[in-house]
Amino acid sequence: MPELVKMYIRNVVIGFGIAAAFVALLLWFNVMNLWGLAAGSDAGLLAVFLLWFMHGIVFAGVQFAWAVMAMAEKDTGPRGGTPVMNAFQPVKVPAEQPSQRQRQLRTRR
Repeated sequence: MPELVKMYIRNVVIGFGIAAAFVALLLWFNVMNLWGLAAGSDAGLLAVFLLWFMHGIVFAGVQFAWAVMAMAEKDTGPRGGTPVMNAFQPVKVPAEQPSQRQRQLRTRR
């Protein structure tokens, strides 16, 4: 199996583990009466599973993105970028005389 696939699977498992801990904390601290809603409903188990699964997708994506970005090499050379302007210079913008219709609209207001 390629190393990238192994790294992806490892980070997805880590992300779903973090999501499990997150959902467990949500239920433990009864955020927004989530424990009461899940325990009092016949579809509570499905709701908790979907909450874990959807958070797992998000946390797995973030975990994998973080792992990929952490693989970057440190840049030791000079950094480029936008050159700094030392002085601003005014630019002439031609202004035309307003038309007859624009003058009529201004006087009506």
